[in-house]
Amino acid sequence: DLQLAESGGGSVQAGGSLRLSCAASGSTYGATYCMAYWRQAPGKEREGVAAIDREGNIRYGNFVKGRFTLSKDNAKNTVYLQMDSLKPEDTGTYYCAANERRAIALVVPPSRQAIDYWGQGTQVTVSS
Repeated sequence: DLQLAESGGGSVQAGGSLRLSCAASGSTYGATYCMAYWRQAPGKEREGVAAIDREGNIRYGNFVKGRFTLSKDNAKNTVYLQMDSLKPEDTGTYYCAANERRAIALVVPPSRQAIDYWGQGTQVTVSS
């Protein structure tokens, strides 16, 4: 099975930046995965932040508005989420997700789509 190891969370002031990483291990040689980041704030539903499909097409949640950049190193099976101009409302636990074949739809709640693998989550705290 695939394992997703997340890193890069932390605490920053509003306007600051963080870079999250999600490294996939245990994959089939040569396999390419659809990967995504989701986030969840206390008392709120999990929402889609950014996703990349197997062809390299990238989508972002509407709230991102050009502040975040998702990239992927296929050789390392690692995705990176560069987050700039962070706001207090970006605070939450950020989760990496991966599918072996199906693209991950950011507008469909995780409870309503099949997502094969999840990371353990990393905390992002943005203070005002």
